Formats: sequence, structure tokens, C-alpha cells
Amino acid sequence: MLTGGCFCGEVRYAVDEADASNASVCHCENCRRTTGAPMVAWFSVKPEAFRFTAGTPLSFASTQTGAREFCGRCGAQLTFRDSRRVDEIDITTASLDDPSAVPPVEQIWAVSRLDWVAGVHALPELPRGHYAPPASLS
Repeated sequence: MLTGGCFCGEVRYAVDEADASNASVCHCENCRRTTGAPMVAWFSVKPEAFRFTAGTPLSFASTQTGAREFCGRCGAQLTFRDSRRVDEIDITTASLDDPSAVPPVEQIWAVSRLDWVAGVHALPELPRGHYAPPASLS
């Protein structure tokens, strides 16, 4: 069983790990604009393999056929449901308690990939960031 939830912890979910499929990184403009991220990692499960265990997410119709569920308190996006694909729910991989449990195996909507994403691996790496966090966060 995989578990996950939003940033603030108000909305939580559980999913049957054995049912996970379509682990991918999506470069589409809708994913980018609804998350503010250059790409989003997703995986899919059958609806019967997924359940919310705490809280109730809000839903936003991001396309004519698609709805994104997110925490109404912190805004973290959790799922995507498409009325043309009623047999699966897409879950944001980074909302898992252990995102490494379902690593992406492909990139989708690569035609929409931002040009600079391909060179990210070559940028200098800072261990934490541009500031010194309090000792409690190190």
C-alpha cells in the first residue's frame, strides 16, 4: 500500500501499489500551469485501488474532460481524472510519502517540453538553497 497527501496534511490518500501504471513525467502546458512547475510526475491506478483517507479535496475542471483534485487549504495538486478514461486516476507522484516508490519510466507531451529543461542536469547544484536554514531544518 502506498500513502500520500497534500503539503499541509489535511488531505491524505492510500493506493494499492500493485495497481500503479503509466509512471511518467508530463510536459504539457496544462500540468505546468496548474502546478507552476516545469513538469509533473504522475502515475495511474484503477479507481478501486485509490481512496482518500482524510479530508476532502476540491476539484477544478482544467479542461472540458479533465478535473484536478487538490487541497483547498495548501493548494497541493493530488489527482487528475479524465472523463474519457474512467478506468484510471492519475496521481501526482511527488505527493506520495515516498515518491521514489513509483519512479517515472517515460516522458509524455515531450512536444511541449520547455527548452531549458533538457539542460537542468548540467546546472550547478546547491545542497539546500541560497539561504542558511534554521538548525531545525538541516
